[in-house]
Amino acid sequence: MANVPDPIREGLARGWKVRGGPHGEAPPRITCDVAIVGSGAGAGITAEILTRAGLSVVIVEQGPLRSSSDFKQQEAVAYPSLYQESAARKTADKAINILQGRCVGGSTTVNWTSSFRTPSATLAYWREKFGLTDYTDDALSPYFTQAERRLGIAPWLTPPNENNDLLRRGALKLGIPAAAILRNVRGCWNLGSCGMGCPTNAKQSMLVTTIPAALDAGATLLVETHAERFEFANGRVQSLRCHPARANGGFAAGGTTDVIASHYVLAAGAINSPGLLLRSQAPDPHGRLGTRTFLHPVVMSAAVMQQPVQGWQGAPQTIYTDHFLDTQPIDGPIGFKLEAPPLHPVIFASSVSGFGTQQAELLRGFPHTHVLLALLRDGFHEQSPGGKVSVRGDGSPELDYPLNPFVMEGARRALREMARIQFAAGAQRVLPVHEATQPYTTESQALAAIDSLAMKPLLTKVVSAHVMGGCGMAATPDLGVVRPDGGHWQVANLSVHDGSIFPTSIGANPQLSIYGIVNRLAQGLARRLGARDVILA
Repeated sequence: MANVPDPIREGLARGWKVRGGPHGEAPPRITCDVAIVGSGAGAGITAEILTRAGLSVVIVEQGPLRSSSDFKQQEAVAYPSLYQESAARKTADKAINILQGRCVGGSTTVNWTSSFRTPSATLAYWREKFGLTDYTDDALSPYFTQAERRLGIAPWLTPPNENNDLLRRGALKLGIPAAAILRNVRGCWNLGSCGMGCPTNAKQSMLVTTIPAALDAGATLLVETHAERFEFANGRVQSLRCHPARANGGFAAGGTTDVIASHYVLAAGAINSPGLLLRSQAPDPHGRLGTRTFLHPVVMSAAVMQQPVQGWQGAPQTIYTDHFLDTQPIDGPIGFKLEAPPLHPVIFASSVSGFGTQQAELLRGFPHTHVLLALLRDGFHEQSPGGKVSVRGDGSPELDYPLNPFVMEGARRALREMARIQFAAGAQRVLPVHEATQPYTTESQALAAIDSLAMKPLLTKVVSAHVMGGCGMAATPDLGVVRPDGGHWQVANLSVHDGSIFPTSIGANPQLSIYGIVNRLAQGLARRLGARDVILA
């Protein structure tokens, strides 16, 4: 956008040490104090803290370095260049579509800015089931406060757009409490295109905060660089082998780079972090690696309103209700969080059910369409063990996530409650997003149809943008991959600092949980490495 400064181009002009892709081939060998794999929420926080602590840091990112000058608010441009597998990553059976970032800043560059601290009930469960005794609200609060201050996380004072206000009004009519979502923005223009990269640099993603801070402090960033494998010997990582990467994640032409570090931090995100450890044949004596990977499986309900909704305009996600979490025992039938996602043509058309004339009719009503989503809180019940990451023959990671009857019955209850809220908000028609449904004109008609649905994978449309677990932390090695301080149980100089360390799902959008918890882990790691004390500020 005209007259918007581009901090990335300015940093490159100042002499940032960036290699890979258009920035020049990386050298065959790089040495440093700490090598970080990834550049998203956990990697960015870690990189800033460790560089400010006086350590030399190399950041390895598979995706490209893009900036506000590249963010054109166009789906056709954003999805192939900023997301894993062009925003079409799927589980092994193709039943769940997964949105994950693949660029500098990771998913923080393309998320919708929703910021929640880790719920108290989640932390209590971790303490009880995984021995994480010092994961309390009081112990974590200072680290959350630092992250919130650093990243501009605060109440959004602008009135919600119609898409979000319909959730508020419908819930209010039914006596269901709804509240505003904190956002990590400064000077937001309220454009609504957060999922395509922020063209004004208002979103306080890792792309414009911690990664530039680390680069200004002397860190090296390798982009379009695939971290292939760790080389292990004598209980330690000896090196990290890297290759130039193509846009689809495969190898590009060019020589390999070996990164030699005293310590390694894996922060490539759930799926990719366990995938790298599996490719590297990392020690896994208790068979925990890649297991208990969680998604917050999401089901959706669409509605057509009499008035224009124009869900592509304004802050994308600003209202939520936890009523169906708070009224549900955490280890009982699966609970869910309700939010209102932004609407853009490509993501809408690829998410709703139907095809041909049925979908054409839905698209004709697009300006009047309202959508609710339900995040299912997985990982707290014996029938909700999540999924498992494995590696394909070419070494790429894949998540198998069975949608069993326990999860799908929660999806049915969520579809019912979303339909009730939408009718209460004045919907003319409601379409539960399922291949066997049609638009319903009354609440009783919709609820009867939902009750009779075959809740099966591929028939029920399920998506996710939250991937957690796979390298879970626990107080004992038989229950987790990493220790409570983030260190790998079997590898002395390896830590994991991303959402893959969560023993369950969070039960809320996870970015602030990663920021706060990794802030604590990174400060502890700096001390263990003999560097100076720093705080995130």
